[in-house]
Amino acid sequence: MRLLSKAAQTAFTRRSGPNTTRGFWGWLNAVFNKVDHERIKAVGPDRAAAEWLLRCGAKVRFQGFDRFHHDYNGLPTGPLGRYKIQAIDATESCIMHRGFDHLDGLQYLEEIKFNKCMYIEDACLEKLSSVENLQDSLYALEVVSCGNVTDKGIIALHKLRKLETLSLSDLPGLKEKDKTVERLKTALPRLEIDLDLD
Repeated sequence: MRLLSKAAQTAFTRRSGPNTTRGFWGWLNAVFNKVDHERIKAVGPDRAAAEWLLRCGAKVRFQGFDRFHHDYNGLPTGPLGRYKIQAIDATESCIMHRGFDHLDGLQYLEEIKFNKCMYIEDACLEKLSSVENLQDSLYALEVVSCGNVTDKGIIALHKLRKLETLSLSDLPGLKEKDKTVERLKTALPRLEIDLDLD
């Protein structure tokens, strides 16, 4: 899908110019992130969330699987509710705040990686930390090279009471890293924070 996407992007750029491209891809990414509540009812929250994530270029790992799924057409089939998302790798994906309502029904999600996600911003982390199911299940989070994340978004993670490891790297929006880390450590004493922000 990424190859097709890059080829289409190149062709569109040649025809329309760079400013039109940015608008087109922003619009397309917004369409990919739209939440379809009827689809969630029809196939369950885990399947609908997996479809959203893969459509946006992310990968998911289900309980009982060792590898991540990245092929939308290769998602496992079976009885409704059989496959539960355990981990998300959103590296270089186009997921954005608009699609985060897909996370509401996930009860077994333990790990998330946001790596080089250009649309991840404070509102995404605030939404993530406000999902009650994730407050009880998420224990590992990585936020790397997400230029729109600031101290506000990282501090919002204090609601994820089961969080055990947090990796933060290459986040130019963090201006008060010592204060932010201290606030997180106060709220989550068991949290191990791996920092590489210099």
